[in-house]
Amino acid sequence: MDPQGRMENLGLAAVARQRAALARERADRAEAIAARHELLATRPGQEFHSQIAKRHRMTAESHRASARLQDDFALRATTWRGGQGTRPQFMTVVAEACGTGSAAIALLDTEHNQLAVAASDHLACTAQDLEYVIGEGPGQDAAAGHRPVHVSGPEIEARWPWCGPSLLSLGIASVAAVPLRAQDSCIGALTVFDPRPAAARPVRLARVAEALTRILLLDPDADPDLYGGTDVRATVHQAAGMVSERNGCSLADALALIKARAFTEGVSSETVARQIVHGDRKLI
Repeated sequence: MDPQGRMENLGLAAVARQRAALARERADRAEAIAARHELLATRPGQEFHSQIAKRHRMTAESHRASARLQDDFALRATTWRGGQGTRPQFMTVVAEACGTGSAAIALLDTEHNQLAVAASDHLACTAQDLEYVIGEGPGQDAAAGHRPVHVSGPEIEARWPWCGPSLLSLGIASVAAVPLRAQDSCIGALTVFDPRPAAARPVRLARVAEALTRILLLDPDADPDLYGGTDVRATVHQAAGMVSERNGCSLADALALIKARAFTEGVSSETVARQIVHGDRKLI
């Protein structure tokens, strides 16, 4: 048993429980406001209150979904014993809520470049890195189109001719993705791999995505790091800066070189980036 790891997880569990309690309080307040507006909507000429009530009901539902995710993570963190099995990840709870064992989120900038990624397991991590390196895939489509994506079987290769064959080679038979929305913008996408058929419904995934967006960004106690499970890709961007400086090229071209080398060698972009940062390789 790893006592330090055990204590760290107990600390994370306490934080998760506190955040879950706050989310339930916010849900209660939203439902109380919705109830008042529903009462007002019964008066002649005040029907517009029903729309206000509907929005608050949806907000309450999102807060409760957030609370359930954080409660589930707290339970996992509390029962985990250091050295026994894989250390709990918040994205593992997210994947289970989506009806699958593999899920990933990618946070994107306005140009749809990945800024950070969090994955539930090695399969999701590998699939998400493929999308990052190649620049196409379900998450990219969901974010760019602001709409759900669900593709299965041979259609995966047909839709994404570069990324699709690699996804199939990983044994992935079905993918579904929904955008992570914040007001009128899209901050990224939630992608699930091989979800159970009933679990791949856009409405179910959208509810999880809404809860995630609150946990990541919108709530006063938002946690973009997802309890230490988010990779900010800092090493890749550091390596791109080094390649740009050495070769007098733009950062975009340097990043493209790193991605191309990773794709050619069949390794992750992080692997190539670490070698550059540590002085073990030069791209040009």
